[in-house]
Amino acid sequence: MNCLPSKHAIHKIIRIALEEDIGAGDVTTASVLQGGEKGRAVAVAKSEMVVAGIEVFKETFLFLDGGLKFKGLATDGALVKKGVVLAEISGSLGSILTAERTALNLFQRMSGIATLARRFSDEVKGTKAKILDTRKTAPGLRVLDKYAVKVGGAYNHRFGLDDGILIKDNHIEAAGGITAALEQVRRNLSYMLKVEIEAKNLKEVKEALAAGADIIMLDNMSVADMKECMKFVKGRAPLEASGNVSLAGVRAVAETGIDFISVGALTHSVTAADISLKIKHGF
Repeated sequence: MNCLPSKHAIHKIIRIALEEDIGAGDVTTASVLQGGEKGRAVAVAKSEMVVAGIEVFKETFLFLDGGLKFKGLATDGALVKKGVVLAEISGSLGSILTAERTALNLFQRMSGIATLARRFSDEVKGTKAKILDTRKTAPGLRVLDKYAVKVGGAYNHRFGLDDGILIKDNHIEAAGGITAALEQVRRNLSYMLKVEIEAKNLKEVKEALAAGADIIMLDNMSVADMKECMKFVKGRAPLEASGNVSLAGVRAVAETGIDFISVGALTHSVTAADISLKIKHGF
């Protein structure tokens, strides 16, 4: 189930975002309007997209002005065409105009992430590979970014540093090698915890497997090298492909038989979905 973050978590993000945008006040809206004007606005998809964050969009407007009325016309996870009306907001035009940019920023980012996650997931259909996100999220927006990944049909990797053990190249260097890093982890942590470690080539994969890694990340390997690692490991540990996996190349990676493919681009360089908000005269 794609559980929406708690309202408390959403409101924390919205409050900071609105404070950042509004500052001492929306001087443009205050200057253009006389005050008290009422009306409505519609949010429209300007291209095909997977909807994610409709409740966050709603809560942004209502957080600023609880008197606004919001009607959601699309649900998270829906694939919508260009021109589809996603929501209607009515009430104070001043409040709608002031909240507009913050609400759209969050909604567009989340829908962009979900759309890209859907594209990657569709590319690997028919294989056993699962598409994973990473911790390469926008600071402060991780709960929304990772929720949007799930809405798009992909899966979450670690949420944070306290959420799992992943020994990467710098950890290995600091510890003095793959075997030393794994031995140190086993001494310090419960045997109940799974440990993933990064490997750059077949030699390192062999060392990681011999040292007892539960999961091995194949870092920036070619498809040919991944196949060699798959052949050697023979299912003795799950394997994850990571490092600059593109939409064009993800199918070839999946067809190696890999278990997981982590894609930082889902969140670190996503293109926001194209959504516009238009004021309409009257109700």
